[in-house]
Amino acid sequence: MCGITGILNLKDRSSKQFAIVKMTNALSHRGPDADGFFADDQIALGHRRLSIIDLSVASNQPFIDNSGRYVMVFNGEIYNYAGIKKELKDYEFRTSGDSEVMLAAYIKWGTACLKHFRGMFAFAIWDKQEKELFICRDRMGVKPLYYFIDEEKFIFSSEVRSILASDLVKKKISTKALVDYFSYQSVSYPYSIIDGIMQVEASCWMRIKNGKIYKRAYWDVSDIKADFDFQDKKQTYQQIRKLMLQSVERRLVSDVPVGAFLSGGIDSSAVVGLMAEASSAKPNTFNVSFQEKQFDESKYANVIAKKFQTNHSNILLKPTAFIDELQNALDAIDTPTGDGINTYIVSKAIRKNGITVALSGIGGDELFAGYPIFSQYMQMQQMKWLWKLPAGIRSFVASIAFNKTSNNKTSRLNQLLRLDSCSIANVYPIFRQILSPKQIENFTSFEGNNSFVTSLQDELMIRKQEIDSLPYLSQMSVAEYLGYTQHTLLKDTDQMSMAVSLEVREPFFDQDLVEFVLSVPDTLKKPLYPKSLLVESLNPLLPDEIVFRKKQGFLFPWKVWLKNELRDFCEIRINNMSKRTFVNGNQLVDYWQRFLKGDENIRWTEIWLFVVLEYWLEKNGVE
Repeated sequence: MCGITGILNLKDRSSKQFAIVKMTNALSHRGPDADGFFADDQIALGHRRLSIIDLSVASNQPFIDNSGRYVMVFNGEIYNYAGIKKELKDYEFRTSGDSEVMLAAYIKWGTACLKHFRGMFAFAIWDKQEKELFICRDRMGVKPLYYFIDEEKFIFSSEVRSILASDLVKKKISTKALVDYFSYQSVSYPYSIIDGIMQVEASCWMRIKNGKIYKRAYWDVSDIKADFDFQDKKQTYQQIRKLMLQSVERRLVSDVPVGAFLSGGIDSSAVVGLMAEASSAKPNTFNVSFQEKQFDESKYANVIAKKFQTNHSNILLKPTAFIDELQNALDAIDTPTGDGINTYIVSKAIRKNGITVALSGIGGDELFAGYPIFSQYMQMQQMKWLWKLPAGIRSFVASIAFNKTSNNKTSRLNQLLRLDSCSIANVYPIFRQILSPKQIENFTSFEGNNSFVTSLQDELMIRKQEIDSLPYLSQMSVAEYLGYTQHTLLKDTDQMSMAVSLEVREPFFDQDLVEFVLSVPDTLKKPLYPKSLLVESLNPLLPDEIVFRKKQGFLFPWKVWLKNELRDFCEIRINNMSKRTFVNGNQLVDYWQRFLKGDENIRWTEIWLFVVLEYWLEKNGVE
């Protein structure tokens, strides 16, 4: 796990060595173990290393192949590198790590190497002979990769702030990105929060040569079908168990100790149980516990730790630790997010216990229909007739039913009822929105209806035909992957864990597992109880007291904190934000005052969006 940077000069061909050093130094938290640089007359590359596989200096990067023709910088892990290495007998390896295997695979197979890789990665390869740069990102979008291009240069990095550190890109906010951020608390492809800095999409590669860019997707989560007969329920369960175990086994590949987050919920418990099965070594497990019973889940984590005989650590925190660490967490974020504070606190606590690699159960809800929106979407499909009524009738019903109320739930119902259909491309953006288009219009100076069409909406419409051919529950899973998962969950996991030099691996985002489960029909996947398909497939791995416990999670009193302990902190940012040219200041300040006075229609998350954004803009000197 590392951080990568690069500057390709398209015109002046000066190496920009000073800029690449500043960019790479800005990633020191991602790789505290080593740094490295390469430069010639046209390109400069930088790398920060967190040593996980092959701890020797021989695997430091930038890595140059035996011929001296290719130079690579790589962030991530290829879990199946040992198997791939056996197929590369014509290459003489100098290291025992995955980086050299990745480069050798590219040299032999070109872009076809990507079908062999199972892992999380973002990498760049410079071909000295062809003067060609190849960059690529993993299928699920676990590892980040950003770029900027103009007539003179192509710049890329693992983080937005690293690109800004080059002083080669103007620090100007992107209006298009702000609509995404206010809608979903994060920014979707292809934009970033900075105007001109773009995200490389998940499962995409780019080739840059002679100032021209060729881009291609090599995998599509919305267009996959497993070659399997799902008539036999028992065989389906067996295959899911096999793929789950394989996924966990892959993620245990490491030359340093591997730990695991253990909340005591179904997903993390499943991961830990399979870790115990996959290895003779006892898993190292970590649970963040609290003295306050309303927050504490440690008793469930202890059940799993005892059952699988793990080396278990309960890390006792006070709920106020989240307040105490708030500014450190906000300083850690590379790009603004309305979420992620929890991930930072937990990651920091585990890292202090000497662990640099940890498995996480995130992704289980998205893959195995664990959220309420899955059942809500199924219910909507049973009421399709409602959207076949004339638009005028539906609008009339909506105006009668909802116009006199303004809370968030009724606002969403109003929007849903006015849609021309209840397809996933239409309804998912409403399910996940934080601020509605009407609210964004009130709080900002953005004009025109088209201004409030988000990147996520565009993405879902482009893939509509492929998504609609999937089972209903899988349609929601795909929408989750293209939306909340990639742009909030995975992005926050990466930036918050890497801020403390912790590598997080997610078994539920394994390609082979995802492809199979998305093909499972609704008749098998529809939850009889939370994530029943997963539980039945692993049975009897998980005890009933874990499976049928009430879902808890980190439900801390942020609403109360914003009005009390964090009031001054928030008020300063709200007032400063109200002076921004793109904000309708009076509307925002009035909304804040209504929140303080107890208006139940205002959620704390809506306020928090503006607080975090203002903090980030100020800290990074963005216009």
